[in-house]
Amino acid sequence: MKYQTVDQLNAVADVNAEAAVLIPSRGQRLERWAQLLEQDPSRRLVALAGTEYATPEVRERMRSAGSPITVAFEDPIFRAQGLRDDTYGEAKRFFELSDWQLHEVVCHCHVGANLPARWAASRVRAAISPGSGILAWLRSVFMH
Repeated sequence: MKYQTVDQLNAVADVNAEAAVLIPSRGQRLERWAQLLEQDPSRRLVALAGTEYATPEVRERMRSAGSPITVAFEDPIFRAQGLRDDTYGEAKRFFELSDWQLHEVVCHCHVGANLPARWAASRVRAAISPGSGILAWLRSVFMH
């Protein structure tokens, strides 16, 4: 193995020093996702259509460019931690969400065809604490 300085590596690769930081818990990953969404709170995101009606196989592959899941996948730290793409199934696996929890974050039946990133952030935060549900989401919407 050849030793190289960070400057030498930067010349040939996109080096992100934060990528080595482990985000071990589900709650920490969800909180980071919410923070990423809040970096541009008015960004219009695309919702996924009909996640609850799709077969499990189809639902796993569902994606939409510019969705809340895309925001997570744009993060180099999440990719370094193992987020492989911006599909519904991958988000479910990586963030350890149930279908119902992820449905609440990304499905168009709750938000229409698109939504501001701050709404998605509040829905992600509602998934951090099981049982918080719609009341926690409403509280966070009115607090932001």
